[in-house]
Amino acid sequence: MTNISPLNFVHVTGKFGDHDGKQENDLLRVKEVNGLLIFQIAKYKNSNFDISKIQIDGLNLPISLKSSSNLNTRILWLGPDNWLVFSSNLDLITKENKQFNEENFAITNISHSRTIIELEGNFVNEVLKKGCPLDINTLKEGDCANSVYNGITITIDFISDKPKKVRISCLRSFGESFHHSLTDACLEFGYKAI
Repeated sequence: MTNISPLNFVHVTGKFGDHDGKQENDLLRVKEVNGLLIFQIAKYKNSNFDISKIQIDGLNLPISLKSSSNLNTRILWLGPDNWLVFSSNLDLITKENKQFNEENFAITNISHSRTIIELEGNFVNEVLKKGCPLDINTLKEGDCANSVYNGITITIDFISDKPKKVRISCLRSFGESFHHSLTDACLEFGYKAI
């Protein structure tokens, strides 16, 4: 099945907001991330399976509020015994599935159910503060968190501190509203949609 972009008719490239006279490096960059394999791993409560034995694309399952990553894959901790995997390796779930037996884990492919927006630039924290109640300044590279942004449930993945870069995902059905809300918050600083 072909993955059609959730923001196919909404995300328009170009410069927007207060961008006049600003250097390219001073603008925020807003990009939709699409075409990733996304699956959720949940370990059953009655399972005694040792998760330290599991590796996905060479990565261990991260601990509370952290992520682990390599060039192809990012794994986010969602809650106790619950992880979200994003990968450009579209065969990953097939390759790794043998590690997860049905007695201990539920694996759910949710690739078509998420909208992902990447936000990069010096004012990322300020944009997030406009709609998210988290103490954004305390979160650094390798952290992840579940929260809300103007009433929309989101997962934030802090990818990099220099340059400041985050990936924010929400349910696909809220994608357009989330995109409008986020880009509206970017207008004050000026942004380039890529």
